[in-house]
Amino acid sequence: MDQQEKRPDSPRRDTPSSPATGGPAPRKSRGKLIAIAVVLIVAAIVLLRWQPWSRSANGGAGASNAASGGGGGRHGGRSGGGAFANQPQPVSVATAASGDMPIVITALGTVTPLADVTVRTQLSGTLQSVNFQEGQMVKQGDVLAQIDPRPYQISLANAEGQLARDQALLATARLDLKRYQTLLSQDSIASQQVDTQASLVKQYEGTVKSDQANIDTYKLDLTYARITAPVSGRVGLRQVDPGNYVTSGDTNGIVVLTQLQPISVIFTTSEDNLPSIMKQLHAGTKMSVAAYDRSNTTLLENGFVQTIDNQIDTTTGTVKLRASFANDDQSLFPNQFVNARLLVDTIHNAVIVPTSAVLNGSQGQYVYVVKPDNTVTVRVVKVGPIDAERTSIASGLAVGERVVIDGSDRLREGAKITIPAAHPKHASGASGASGANAASGAHHGHRRHASETSGQ
Repeated sequence: MDQQEKRPDSPRRDTPSSPATGGPAPRKSRGKLIAIAVVLIVAAIVLLRWQPWSRSANGGAGASNAASGGGGGRHGGRSGGGAFANQPQPVSVATAASGDMPIVITALGTVTPLADVTVRTQLSGTLQSVNFQEGQMVKQGDVLAQIDPRPYQISLANAEGQLARDQALLATARLDLKRYQTLLSQDSIASQQVDTQASLVKQYEGTVKSDQANIDTYKLDLTYARITAPVSGRVGLRQVDPGNYVTSGDTNGIVVLTQLQPISVIFTTSEDNLPSIMKQLHAGTKMSVAAYDRSNTTLLENGFVQTIDNQIDTTTGTVKLRASFANDDQSLFPNQFVNARLLVDTIHNAVIVPTSAVLNGSQGQYVYVVKPDNTVTVRVVKVGPIDAERTSIASGLAVGERVVIDGSDRLREGAKITIPAAHPKHASGASGASGANAASGAHHGHRRHASETSGQ
């Protein structure tokens, strides 16, 4: 009985106390509530910072606005990147024109003077004077230097005296021969004596000729003592000063004289171009050649082909040509490297486009042709001769068609384009106004939606 009476009391001992009694049960409930409240506060802060609903709403609105502005409501589900790809791309275009396209061969050439003379003395002597300034332009026959002529004047006088003496002996011998011939006719002397006298006359005649040759030699030496310009041109740096003893064996000579007007350019071209060149030369055509500077941008002089070499260089497969230039303004300088452009022929009524319009791809050379609806199509073309910034189209393009010359890197088959230069024309039309309004509405709608989201 005592145990049964105690059993109901044992569970009452484990039961938590009521709040009125101030036991431990209310303290645990408050702890759980505080923990739950902290978790809810942290979750609320995270959700407010992240705002996934705002991003999805903005993304959907942006995609919808871009789709409506780019190509209609049926593209509203596409992403922003896809809508941007479908937008018209700004490009520059040009119209294929008809004109003359020259067939030009470009080659690297060297300016070569027609005459490059090292002026040397032809006799030995003391250099008395130099009559030119370094870099001076001289004419043919101008005196460049003077060698002391006195030794040669003395030799000339000696030769002239010898000639006078031998001429007197010749005259005496001729008179004696004439007398002997008279006596021989009278049969007064032997014929042998007459023959001997005639031989003596011949001997004196030879001596007189020899003396005359010596005189001419010394006169020529006096001429050589005056060193003159063999050609017209520009003199270089002086190689010897007055007072030096010069000889004909001097290696450097006195000065180097280079002819500048006219001047030539020697350039090479492939043997494959030889038939077309020879055809023009045989027809008597004066083939023009233009000389450009090293950068191939500045025209220096215009000339014509003067001659062609007589054989092909087997090591390079090229042939040399010489072009002649008047060089009035002396823009061409000896040994200068130039770019020679040889005009071989001209194609008339060729389809011409800017060179930037022609692109290279796996299918070959092609262009982007602009259609009337402001879309582009890829057109494979066959390119003809090229002249700097112009290219002729042999086939694949017609005169009047428009091609893209700038901005083609962002295009593909059927892509829409816009031409910046044509914007002012379309701005006054309905399509231009509606397009502008649609773009403006999309922009303002996006800003309004963003402001509303941030306000929330």
